Amino acid sequence: MIVDVLCLRPEADFQRAGALPPAALKVVHRALEDSDVPALMKRARALVIPAVGPKLPPALFENSSIKFVQVTGAGLDRLDLPALKRLGISAANISGGSNSAVTEYVVTVASVLLRRFVWADAEIRAGNYREFRARMISDNLTGLEGLVVGIIGLGVIGLAVAEAFHKRGCQIWYHDPAPRDPHTAKSLGGKSASLDELCKAADVVTLHVPLLPVTQGLVGQRQLAAMKSGAILIQASRGGVVDEAALAHSLNFGHLGGAAIDVYSTEPPSADNPLLHLEGDAARRILFTPHIAGVTRQSTAFLLRSAWRNIERVLIENVPPLDRAL
Repeated sequence: MIVDVLCLRPEADFQRAGALPPAALKVVHRALEDSDVPALMKRARALVIPAVGPKLPPALFENSSIKFVQVTGAGLDRLDLPALKRLGISAANISGGSNSAVTEYVVTVASVLLRRFVWADAEIRAGNYREFRARMISDNLTGLEGLVVGIIGLGVIGLAVAEAFHKRGCQIWYHDPAPRDPHTAKSLGGKSASLDELCKAADVVTLHVPLLPVTQGLVGQRQLAAMKSGAILIQASRGGVVDEAALAHSLNFGHLGGAAIDVYSTEPPSADNPLLHLEGDAARRILFTPHIAGVTRQSTAFLLRSAWRNIERVLIENVPPLDRAL
């Protein structure tokens, strides 16, 4: 069988998005666990993978004919980049395709948590309409306007999030040793700060960094304890960047106002994940979503079409891909 591209993402995803591969290429769709994947790796010239999933072992690429790997998203965590480089395999992701979706998610969950909308829903269903309404008013809940939003990681997505909060009247602080666009950040009134300074100042802290050795456990017990009482944490970057046990402790003791968690140290989260065992008010302060912050109909269509465009550049036009990682 002639194979140009092995795609480890269901064909139905592409059909639903109206993102079909170039007609000139022979594409085979498989799941990673399918028995014929190793054999197909020895025939295909390119591999397409979703950004979310288990890490691909370097052994999968040994003695393969793969010369290019395209990720249908921004994250490169599934790839052992040094191993691919050693094997002479190039790789690319797609940056910016989820900006609008992630921004919409972050602003939405910030409002939901600050104003306790989900918590209120549960209380009303439990018959506590009057009591909880009185509590919400007594606690003098805040909207977004005028709040300090601390953005950890001012890359493509972080900057889009900063712009969205700025439009809602928020003050922008950010922590990033090498911000992608400091001039735009300055135009938003953005203030560069150390991680400790940001945690102490922000009413909302939102993370937008990749998972790297330097970002593993970046926000832990010390940073959470430094945050303002009642502040909100939004974790929509990569699992492992936030210490989940420390976050559970902070929520249990009522220090944080709430947290939105879209990514987990293991996905799906393990049964012993401490965040899943919060009770009482602490459980009402947390909002879980299944690694979906950047996934909308619009963002998916953009990412999948961009992936095929890159494949076309490499295999048909013999030019480098966009957003090349190696």
